Amino acid sequence: MEQKVIGRKEKVSLPDLGLSLVWAKVDTGAYTSSIHAENLEVLEVNGKRVLQFQPLLPGHKSYTGEIVTFEEFREKKVKNSFGHAEVRYLIETTFELAGESYSAEFTLSDRSSMRNAILLGRKILKNRFLVDVSKINLARPYRKK
Repeated sequence: MEQKVIGRKEKVSLPDLGLSLVWAKVDTGAYTSSIHAENLEVLEVNGKRVLQFQPLLPGHKSYTGEIVTFEEFREKKVKNSFGHAEVRYLIETTFELAGESYSAEFTLSDRSSMRNAILLGRKILKNRFLVDVSKINLARPYRKK
């Protein structure tokens, strides 16, 4: 598969979360990808554990307030941006970038102090994309095809 060139910031869609063309930071220094989540709760529904949350922050342009539910999730220990280990929930979902759809893992975290609610790490980028850090929104031309 040909690798597409993307910039340091790109607009991505996460249809399972009801998000369309939300700015994401491309971070080749981070291994895992992450999305901001509000009101995380693990509940038991019909005898099965489910994870519910609201993606993005209230006030974000793409915030809908809708609660999304995942039956498949797990916990993962990751190092945060300050180097401290913490346990986060991890989901697998579809994301769209540069005119293609991919299945990928995202951890759910508090990114309220960060500029971008979504971070794309190396695991998602590997063998799919090359990053030109001097540009932003390079995936846009790919969407037109």
